[in-house]
Amino acid sequence: MSLDRVVMSFAGVMVLVSVALSYYVSPMWHLFTVFIGLNLFQASFTGFCPAAKIFKKLGIKSGCAFN
Repeated sequence: MSLDRVVMSFAGVMVLVSVALSYYVSPMWHLFTVFIGLNLFQASFTGFCPAAKIFKKLGIKSGCAFN
């Protein structure tokens, strides 16, 4: 599995977790969803993604998006 797919899977899981937390725990968890969205948005322009850096250090092979 490439780094691109791992990062996108991780982002999707984080969005689902934050939506569940906002529903079951507190609506303030919507801020976490906004943070995830903003991070994905800036990564699409800059190519910088903290999660990609972490997964790359863990040995996941790089894909075409995060070189």
